[in-house]
Formats: sequence, structure tokens, C-alpha cells
Amino acid sequence: MEDEPRAHPFPPSRADAISAQKTPDTPQTRAPAYRLAFADMDFLLREELRPVRLQLELLKPQMVMDERGIESTVVMFGGARIPAPDHKTEARTEALAEMSRYYDEAYRFARLMTERSSASYGRNFVICTGGGPGVMEAGNRGAMDAGGQSIGLGIVLPHEQAPNPYVTPDLSFNFHYFAIRKMHFLLRARAITIFPGGFGTLDEMFETLTLIQTGRMKRVPFLLFGREFWDSVINWRALADAGTISPEDLDLLRYVETAEEAVEIIDAYDPDACI
Repeated sequence: MEDEPRAHPFPPSRADAISAQKTPDTPQTRAPAYRLAFADMDFLLREELRPVRLQLELLKPQMVMDERGIESTVVMFGGARIPAPDHKTEARTEALAEMSRYYDEAYRFARLMTERSSASYGRNFVICTGGGPGVMEAGNRGAMDAGGQSIGLGIVLPHEQAPNPYVTPDLSFNFHYFAIRKMHFLLRARAITIFPGGFGTLDEMFETLTLIQTGRMKRVPFLLFGREFWDSVINWRALADAGTISPEDLDLLRYVETAEEAVEIIDAYDPDACI
């Protein structure tokens, strides 16, 4: 991120931050109160500054993606534990090892979508994942192998971690607030894909469905990879039969099995037909 041309005569904040480091060493200049507020980490991390940190965490990725010209994304949610086919023997369960096929589908889907994205100079339908392993790695990897860029929205977790190596470095973000991270997943989303996963995937799936169901988010293609998995985990029809959701809410999602099927649905999607 570069400083924009200045439209006023006042000194830039960066220059003052550098000058402040050269201040004579005195009891006054060593005192925390003397530090520039925007350069004082202890101040910025105070409890009372949470609203400011929330704003900064929303603003930084927004500015970076605007500068990169990204207009729309395809979001890929899915399990971090799903192994690549060549590592399926390392999976903790036999069922998880069998799910390595979804790694392949995620990779092929991201590659196909990125090839389409190149027609708009990489501005539209940019692959966006959580930046981690498993399905996320497959998505970023497919985009990279197709010669395109992709986004990784990581988050600080208690265990040591790093973004997968296929995320475009300039689009690899790190979040503290889950809520702001979720906003960035959906702010530019033109399609949502859900691969088999655990608590995190379920959380992201239901939150997005709720936003669409309640009209807080425009309807977009919402695709669940793997009917067998999802039908074994969630009884959607039971929710409708019980009246806790409307029967028409079941139309908000579609099952797909292959990357090609998902791409075909996204290509044919007509938002006006859903109004």
C-alpha cells in the first residue's frame, strides 16, 4: 500500500513518526504520554480502543483489495483436515482419507474459475479461502496453477500456523476478529461453495444462509459439494417439515458433485430470476 498524493500542506504522519524517534532522550520524552497516539502500540491495544481496531481490520483488507482491482470473489469454505490425495494415508480416520477426493474437486473448481477470471483481467470471480490447509489450500493452489491470484483470509489461532504457500502474498490477510473476517468473505462474494468440513465450515455455512434467508445479503449461487456427506450431517427436510424454516428456504442451496457442475451453475446463474 502506497501513500496517496497529498492534497494538503501538512506534514505526513509517516514523517512525523520518524522524527519522533529522533527526539532527545529526557524523562518527558520517555513517558508513554508523549508517544504519538497512532504509533503507540500499548495505546492502540487498550480495551477502550476496540472500536478503532475493528474499523482498522475492516478497512485494511478493503483498501488492499480495492488497490488490486478486485471486484468480485468466489468463496470456498471447507475442512482444513481434508488431505491432498497424495497424503490421504496420513488422515486420522478412514472417512477423512476418502474425502481427499474433495481436495481434488476444490483444486479443479478453483482452477476452472480462475481461468474464467482471467477474461476480466483477474478482477472478477477471484478465489477467496480462509488461507489454511485442506480445502483452502486446494483452492489457492488451483488458482495459482491457473496463473491467477487468490485471497487468503487467515485468523490468529492459539496453535502456531502460517498461510498455505499458494495464497497470493499481497492478498494474504491475518485477522483478530472473526466477525470482520466473515464480513470480508461475503462483501465481494458472487458465489459461495461449501465443501465437507467441521465446526468452522458449519458456522460459515449457516451464517451465510441466514443472511441470504433474511434478505440481509443478496442471493448468490450457494453450492454444497457432496450430497452424501451433507445429507448425513444435516436433515434439511426435517427443518422444513417442523416449520422452523420455510419449504422455499430449501431452494437457497444446491448440491453438486463435481467442479464442472459447479462452474456450469455459476455461469448460468441469473440473479433476476431469484427476485
